[in-house]
Amino acid sequence: MAHKKNRETAENPAGTPPAQNRTSKGATVTGSANSANSTGTASKVAKPRKKRELNVFLALLPVLALVLFIGGGYIGFDLPVEPMIISAAAVAAVVAWYLGYSWDDMMDSVSEKMAKAWPALLILLTVGILIGSWMAGGTIPYLVYWGLKLIDPRWLALIALIGTAIVSLCTGTSWGSAGTIGVAFMGIAIGMDVNLAMVAGAVVSGAYFGDKMSPLSDTTNITAMITRVPLFTHVKNMLWTTGAAFVLAAVVFGVAGFMSHDVDGDISGVEAITSELSTIFNFNLWMLVPAIVVLIGAGMQLPTIPVMLLGTVLGLINAFVFQGVHIKDAFTTLVSGFKLDMITASGWDPDTASESMQTLLERGGMNSMLGTLAICFCAIAFAGIMGVSKSLDYLVERVLSGVKTRFGLVSSTIGIGLGTIAVTCNGQISLIMPGDVLRPAYVRRGVHPKVLGRTLEDSVTVTETLFPWTAAGAYMAATLGVPTLEYVPWAVLNWSGMIFALILAATGLGIYNLSREEQVERLEQEDLTEADVIRWGDGTPGPAAKKTLTAGTQTASR
Repeated sequence: MAHKKNRETAENPAGTPPAQNRTSKGATVTGSANSANSTGTASKVAKPRKKRELNVFLALLPVLALVLFIGGGYIGFDLPVEPMIISAAAVAAVVAWYLGYSWDDMMDSVSEKMAKAWPALLILLTVGILIGSWMAGGTIPYLVYWGLKLIDPRWLALIALIGTAIVSLCTGTSWGSAGTIGVAFMGIAIGMDVNLAMVAGAVVSGAYFGDKMSPLSDTTNITAMITRVPLFTHVKNMLWTTGAAFVLAAVVFGVAGFMSHDVDGDISGVEAITSELSTIFNFNLWMLVPAIVVLIGAGMQLPTIPVMLLGTVLGLINAFVFQGVHIKDAFTTLVSGFKLDMITASGWDPDTASESMQTLLERGGMNSMLGTLAICFCAIAFAGIMGVSKSLDYLVERVLSGVKTRFGLVSSTIGIGLGTIAVTCNGQISLIMPGDVLRPAYVRRGVHPKVLGRTLEDSVTVTETLFPWTAAGAYMAATLGVPTLEYVPWAVLNWSGMIFALILAATGLGIYNLSREEQVERLEQEDLTEADVIRWGDGTPGPAAKKTLTAGTQTASR
């Protein structure tokens, strides 16, 4: 208190009470302004609005509006999803205004959340640029060509799972791996007449395994940050659920692929596509250089965007040197995407291109990502307005009020994670908002926050792509060419992680308690005391009240 008083005195040496110099939202009334007012010159200062108390109805109203607009408009009448989200944001704004918050308050909150999501949005634009460059330079077509030559269609889904997982693990981006090697696998599936939904599910599963487990991933770092757990401790702890989900996915794709495909029926179609690809492009090993450089850069833990931009430049060089793409066309691919008639070196006639080849190769560019960016902007606007009224915080506190067991804590976290990602449509926000609210709840109950981090990733990071109206769901559907609801049953890793999380919570495996020393330290960090420790339903006290507990002890009450 003495320190605070001295600071106020230093800032206000004249001795005027600080409260007299402050108005709402940081506005300051100076002595000259007061003097001006006394002479008739008014200095307009916004008066703070009276705040009303938040209740369950007001907190739920924007959520219910979002469900109604998306369920009725987007799903029921096939209306664009962006206006549906904006309509729900308008409802949230009305609620926030009724509660006493100004328009400036709402815009400040939206701007703050936009700043947090901006790196992910830049990655999205970079992926669009990279795809256009790699198409023009022949990298993705070359991968498709050799995939058609070498891959046994019976194991295509399994190979797609493993291949996208490796690329995503190295690059730290699920969107980037799905948009590059994932597109190549989808091209192979088209050529071999393999179940497209199954291969898309394998690509999505592999892409999110790597994204979730990669130390380069933004969501992995965000979760470690918000739960205050060391990064590699967080990654290692996720193997409990993600590792099991990956094994299950591998078994499913191996068995399903072997049982559902007739190899002999696809040879002619494969030969037709490989022949057309080799006619259009001048293939050589230089086509692989951009992909190799991106993998090496990611392995060296270099920033994702510069590495992908380097891969883009190398793709453009291949387009100039080997494919005969003119400079103007090459740079056009970065914006508008690749077109087959840009290729001139091979001397082929663009009018002879098959429809399937156009569908496979004519894509990429920043413009291809504008629709997804629009969804992101709308979702961030909704989340920002919800944040200013603290509606989600209020709902989370109500949900946890009746939690009495560790299983209840984990299952509630999963429910909150799913609900938040469905409402906010943004993975980063859905990790930060519930994570910040739930972290003290875990500490009070003596459960290590690394369990929270793992459960959040199981219910948010990998599930975002399961909702058609989220940015991830829209992106995967557009990039892979398969509607979201069609690949969801095959996205085994993305939904099975939650099942394994519940099994762990029920059995106690992988559910780590805080030691007494750890909990006391974390209570202090959360501005809590030992009086805030919550006993479980069976009467078990938290570690801060039970000295016999040690770090790493695993226990659970069902």
